[in-house]
Amino acid sequence: MTATLTTPHVQPLLRGTELGDLRLPNRVVMAPTTRGRATNEGLVPTELHAAYYAQRAGAGLIITEGTWVSERAIGFVNVPGLYREEQVAGWRRVTDVVHALGGRIAVQLWHTGAASHPDHLGGELPAGPSAVNPRQRSYTASGFRDTVTPREMTPADIAATIADFGAASARARRAGFDGVEIGALGSFLIAQFLSPRLNRRTDSYGGDRAGRHRLLLEIVEAVAAPWEGRRVGVRLSPYWTAGELFRADDAAPADHDALVSELNHHPVAYLHLRGPDPAAPGAGPDLAAIARYRERFHGPLIANNGFDQESGNAVIEAGLADAVSYATHFIANPDLVTRFALGRELATGDPATYYTGEAGGYVDYPVSGWAG
Repeated sequence: MTATLTTPHVQPLLRGTELGDLRLPNRVVMAPTTRGRATNEGLVPTELHAAYYAQRAGAGLIITEGTWVSERAIGFVNVPGLYREEQVAGWRRVTDVVHALGGRIAVQLWHTGAASHPDHLGGELPAGPSAVNPRQRSYTASGFRDTVTPREMTPADIAATIADFGAASARARRAGFDGVEIGALGSFLIAQFLSPRLNRRTDSYGGDRAGRHRLLLEIVEAVAAPWEGRRVGVRLSPYWTAGELFRADDAAPADHDALVSELNHHPVAYLHLRGPDPAAPGAGPDLAAIARYRERFHGPLIANNGFDQESGNAVIEAGLADAVSYATHFIANPDLVTRFALGRELATGDPATYYTGEAGGYVDYPVSGWAG
């Protein structure tokens, strides 16, 4: 869709803003998208990653694909990590190129927890908050595999995981990132701890709402420690639905109400909120769902899921969000901000190439040409 607002001084999306101590020249954020291009034994970012993110440096902020905080976190093939020095060096190449082109880039830290599979972990069981199968599917080297019943994490496991997040954050700073985002959404580890269906613990990391929130809040503190100022975002998905154990019933938003309010008391630069899926094909995003958390979170908010140029401008103009993140639009439109600024039509991506591990469908989408 070509928006009617086509000049930088009119479009809210093209105005600068601040997310904590992150200063953005525009409000078009590149959302994390898993692309499966780290096809090497060490899961090190390559020149292909550098090219991919460099092409998209016009974003107000790039948030990278989810990145493993440790070997125990792995739950998807060919995803890069940030737990080894060679990975730090690989990411440094990415951040240097993005910065040379005037961009800003944060890394999303990821741990799949019980949603992993023994195939990723040398045959060992994945670990989660409790010994409850999340009933998801994990993408392995042999294709999608059903998850298994995990082992319950011990207090020592939890302490080690928090330390892994903190160490990955310190490496992110050394790798030249401008900040980090904690991936607390979907069906992965932190979301598992937030869920009363999967978290059946009776210790201080479960038992009630405050206990289920504790892991994320301690991770926030650990991840923020290596940074000066506010450079840590949190991504949440109160409306996530995936199978019978992850569903957005009345309890899920209520639990997230309290969690989001609690985040106000922690060093969070921004809240990255994934809203509900559109009600039908072609339907717009649910702005009331975004407004619910705008009322509760006192800092900057990035809205996500189902936005186009018009609805992105509208949610900012209404004061419900400070920025809007785009995933599939950025896959197929490396020059997305330019297309918004000039009113150009958007290209469509090819889902068949999303996880192939090759350059095709990754760095070969063209920028828009002149349309006289």
